[in-house]
Amino acid sequence: MGIVAVLAVVRAEFPQLAEPRIAESHVEVNADSVAAAMPHTDFSATATAKKHKIYSVPSFKACFPDTQSVQLAAAMKWGVKRVKNREDAEKRKSELVYVGANPYVHIDKLYSSIPYLVPRAAVLLQDVGQAFFDSLYVKGIALHRPIVTSVLRTEADVTKLRRHNGNATENSCHLYGTTFDICYNRYETVQDPDGPARRAVRNDSLKYVLCEVLRDMREQGRCYIKYEVKQGCFHMTVR
Repeated sequence: MGIVAVLAVVRAEFPQLAEPRIAESHVEVNADSVAAAMPHTDFSATATAKKHKIYSVPSFKACFPDTQSVQLAAAMKWGVKRVKNREDAEKRKSELVYVGANPYVHIDKLYSSIPYLVPRAAVLLQDVGQAFFDSLYVKGIALHRPIVTSVLRTEADVTKLRRHNGNATENSCHLYGTTFDICYNRYETVQDPDGPARRAVRNDSLKYVLCEVLRDMREQGRCYIKYEVKQGCFHMTVR
């Protein structure tokens, strides 16, 4: 299904995607939401589809090496003017897209960011989530959602974060609405409310599948990605 069709369906089922709701920072999306978004797709782990092998990537660091300086240049090119605080964010609704109700990814509880991205980055996140679903399906793996741990940060968020996190960058790519973090050591299992409970899949298996998806996105020239060891995430900026 093309991205235009997918976005049309998702917006029809989730009109809040187009609504500016800065105050909200966490939205739960269950299996019913996914089924509504893609009603004709069977994501069961036992679906009669030809299974593909999991290959992962040769090296996480080698495949996802994009530094802060590289990502910052893209962020400043495609992003919004730095958001000062939550009040400033309220005035910037026309520039940002709410991503908290995306059915393909799970937005973690956010303490130092808000679930908004520039449209270009919102489409990238949508495509990553959908491609991950597709890849799990063809490999015969139970459906899981990637977990997003950080999205748009205000200058106030960065200042607060730097007080207890020495690795936090003052001129963070997250300030521009172009960047999000997807953790690689946690995933959300999507349960079928009308079927048996799906067992959780090993996190390393899901990580290998996610790596394949992200490598393809990067090789298509759609994003820059840094494999963050200490933070346990893929740090991604749209390009």
